[in-house]
Amino acid sequence: MGTPSYIGDWTEWEKDFSFYNETKVRFSETDAFGHLNNTNAFVYFEEVRLEFFKKAGLMQQWLAPDSEKMIVVADMHCDYIKQVYFDESLNIYMKIARIGNSSADVHYLVKNKNGENCLTGRGAVVQISKETGSSLPWSDDDKERMNSLQ
Repeated sequence: MGTPSYIGDWTEWEKDFSFYNETKVRFSETDAFGHLNNTNAFVYFEEVRLEFFKKAGLMQQWLAPDSEKMIVVADMHCDYIKQVYFDESLNIYMKIARIGNSSADVHYLVKNKNGENCLTGRGAVVQISKETGSSLPWSDDDKERMNSLQ
């Protein structure tokens, strides 16, 4: 498998990751072949993404009862590089690759305890109105909060 198109130069792409979550592969996340079921990569991506936005203080804003804003996933992709098995320790990294007017391109990298690359991914999130479903622009403060974790 070649390098995914969203990565470009691997060394340059990889060095920008600093925010991560640790996890262990649970037995319930494996399939009949004994490795991580392909759907669980997206659960790992969600977990690190939520932790990132919580740490940035944005989740608290979106979840506030009087907030008109929320975030949705517009698209998500995963590339499976190395098989992952039950009880393996993983670091799930995330970075914001680009911030648009109301969207953000998010990149993911999953490494095992030996530092081997196991999964990569990319996706887009969009901030929308809870009432209308229309996109809502990021404030300068929102952008600053996201950039501060990189």
